[in-house]
Amino acid sequence: MTTLDLPARDRAQLNCARVRVDRGGRTVLHDVEMKVSPGSRWGVVGENGRGKSTLLHVLAGLLTPDEGTVHRVGTLAPAEQEMQAEDERTVGDFIDEYLADARAALRDLDTAAKALAAERPRAEQAYADALEAAQALDAWDADRRVDVALDGLGAVSDRARPLATLSVGQRYRIRLACLLGAEHDFLLLDEPTNHLDLAGLEYLTARLRAHAGGVVVVSHDRALLADVATTILDLDPTRDGRPGVYGGGYAGYREGRDAELARWEEEYEQQLTEHVRLQQALSQAQNRLSTGWRPPKGTGKHQRATRAGALVRSVHRRQDDLDRHQVTAPVPPRRFSMPGLPARPGIVLLRAEKVTVGGRLHHSTSLSLTSGDRLAVTGPNGAGKSTLLSVLAGRLAPDTGRVHRARGVRLCLLGQESPRATHRRARDLYEAHTARLVTAGALKEGEVVGLGSLGLLTSRDAGKPVAELSMGQQRRLDLALALAARPHVLLLDEPTNHLSIALVDELTEALHSTDAAVVVATHDRRLRRDISGWPHLAPARRRSAEQGAGAAAL
Repeated sequence: MTTLDLPARDRAQLNCARVRVDRGGRTVLHDVEMKVSPGSRWGVVGENGRGKSTLLHVLAGLLTPDEGTVHRVGTLAPAEQEMQAEDERTVGDFIDEYLADARAALRDLDTAAKALAAERPRAEQAYADALEAAQALDAWDADRRVDVALDGLGAVSDRARPLATLSVGQRYRIRLACLLGAEHDFLLLDEPTNHLDLAGLEYLTARLRAHAGGVVVVSHDRALLADVATTILDLDPTRDGRPGVYGGGYAGYREGRDAELARWEEEYEQQLTEHVRLQQALSQAQNRLSTGWRPPKGTGKHQRATRAGALVRSVHRRQDDLDRHQVTAPVPPRRFSMPGLPARPGIVLLRAEKVTVGGRLHHSTSLSLTSGDRLAVTGPNGAGKSTLLSVLAGRLAPDTGRVHRARGVRLCLLGQESPRATHRRARDLYEAHTARLVTAGALKEGEVVGLGSLGLLTSRDAGKPVAELSMGQQRRLDLALALAARPHVLLLDEPTNHLSIALVDELTEALHSTDAAVVVATHDRRLRRDISGWPHLAPARRRSAEQGAGAAAL
């Protein structure tokens, strides 16, 4: 019989203790503790580059920690953020790989049944074992479960379709459907809401809430965390250097984290005040000694020296005690600073007239933008949102209609995904980009903003090769490159993908106040609520036999 990876169900355990991971001469994870049991749902948050994806690799057994232990009982399935671009498999091949245990269990059962019918030795026990394995995997229903998930996530269900012909988002949805359909004991998901539309988000949320096993989800999606997570692990710095664990779901995390930071800042201020007082007391004691300080009349010479020295020693002991137990300084959060984006009042910056793109943007779309305009582009996957933004940016020519851009207008598009990572340093890439803008006359020398002034990457991260940055850090670099041109029109396609919660909040605030025209295409439910007052445009998705009659635009 085939050796199968069988689920443990109620006996499943996924625990880690005192986990530490070092990379590139620095500690990425420190003293991480988690106990994930069936029915528990953990959300993992933290700034980009804090080690969230690394933690999933440790839990999944893909990375051995430098210190600490990981204990696993049961099956698990990690879904990473990245997928290989070149893939010769078909959708069916991909599904078969994820359902390999179910497929093998049914083959073993068929083989055992034939042996039993032939009355071979020990056939009865082999059949009982094979039947137990197939039942544990619910192998007969595996394909149906995947098909249901494919439909719920809006994924391609044609099993003969080559993966190479699909977009990154389409391939990601297929993988997510396979993970959900396989029904592992533990789901380890890295930014699972990227590439999902509203219907897909609602389906994923319902499935995660109903999952009988444990869930660990790394996500920037505030709505998903609020709807799904029961416990939050925060990898951002804390007073004691250990990750924070908060019960009460996302609301409990926000309340607890705010209170923790307030206490940290208060203790640090108290510490500074105490150090100043002690330093003053020490200086006074030293001055008294050096100037022949005299205590009250009647005190002997020996006693005067003893008391003065004792005072100095007391102050030193207090300082030593504070140094041993000092509260570390609160790490100031890296704040995003949107550069001033220029306005050109009185002119139409961008106008699209009845544009269409065959097979991608089906219905003619018209719009015009002036400085300060806001536009939210909504709709399900396949409606043509990204296509429309590419047409507006000049990256894609429309099949019909035309796009007019005012002379000298600067226009930038932040696409959904980062370009292929290079081995150039992030800082060098940014500086070369701004130099090209100046050389081309698109930007004046005085309009160039330094990478550090944007608050998107630390100096350390800016000095790294782009290929060594996390996906969130690469996304921050993409945003920096888009803003470096100081655009009059800013086009953002799923701008919250891979970004930390704090940065999403800061970016949203900046988008409301900038003088530039802003167009945002997003499925992010919280961001949609935050920009609900903007004018909306919803390209319609063409109906097809596969989509059915209910596939209307949002």
